[in-house]
Amino acid sequence: MNLEKYLKHIIDNPSLDQELPEVINAFEKTTLKKNDFFVKEGAVCNHFCFVESGVLQHAILLNGEEKTTYLALKNSCTVALKSFLNQKPSRKSIKALSDCTLWIISADNFKDLLKNNEAFFMFYHKLIENQIFRIDDYRIDLLTLSPEERYQKLLHNDPQLLQSIPLHYLASFLGISTRHMSRIRKNIK
Repeated sequence: MNLEKYLKHIIDNPSLDQELPEVINAFEKTTLKKNDFFVKEGAVCNHFCFVESGVLQHAILLNGEEKTTYLALKNSCTVALKSFLNQKPSRKSIKALSDCTLWIISADNFKDLLKNNEAFFMFYHKLIENQIFRIDDYRIDLLTLSPEERYQKLLHNDPQLLQSIPLHYLASFLGISTRHMSRIRKNIK
């Protein structure tokens, strides 16, 4: 899916299509190689991005150990939002787990579009709403599902992750130790 199709899918309002060229023209295409950083913890996140291909890992360091907090897959948007909007140092890093093609927009252009482009405003509103739903589901799953059930849900909803993301990142994302994740995978196959 390209950026235009993604925007149309999220906005879901053909009457706003005439405003999309302005939005698309505000984005620039860039690439990251595997292990390159989109933003490092302690630096300011200067761009919002659409992931055309690849996977970006959101992570924090906790007691010297990297913990995955989110995985941004192709055909999704991501950012260290608080850092980006407030232009303050990020509390997390965002790193490419594979080679990535991204469409990025600067904070100034982003804020300008939010104020002046109804299609972009609608896009952002729906995007944030959908992310809140995902975060809520994720937190409830952590509290109500066993590690095995969380793994099975991932297997059902996002089977491509198992082929494209190393086990230790998935285990961290699911709140499971790598050792326990290996046992779960062995028993569920």
